[in-house]
Amino acid sequence: MKTILTYGTFDLFHIGHLNLLERARSLGDKLIVAISTDEFNLNMKGKVTAYPYQDRKRILESLCCVDFVIPEHNWEQKIEDVKTHKVDTFVMGHDWEGEFDFLKAHCEVIYLPRTNNISSSQIKEHIRKGQVTQIAGEACF
Repeated sequence: MKTILTYGTFDLFHIGHLNLLERARSLGDKLIVAISTDEFNLNMKGKVTAYPYQDRKRILESLCCVDFVIPEHNWEQKIEDVKTHKVDTFVMGHDWEGEFDFLKAHCEVIYLPRTNNISSSQIKEHIRKGQVTQIAGEACF
């Protein structure tokens, strides 16, 4: 059995998130997703999420491509998570290219292409501005 691990905030869940998770899951038999906690987002990333951790966790747990969800409490836990969960492949979006190469000593590391023209930050900005726009081909807001 091949275990895949990815990390993210997964706020304002959108098609880009789903695409990444489905592609990650297709690389193995089990997908574990680590979600940044509210405290980690606020204290270490300097951002407040639209949805609290428990809601984001519940959304991800409802997806058939996700097998297990764990909390991300800090930047340093990745090596321990890889070891604890016997991870074969660590997956992140290509915007993180090279940032997690230190994990190659413990597992395979793959950076997958992100879905073009969509991000939670972009959606938040559109909401803030009250704009009507096309996001990933769908009319929004």
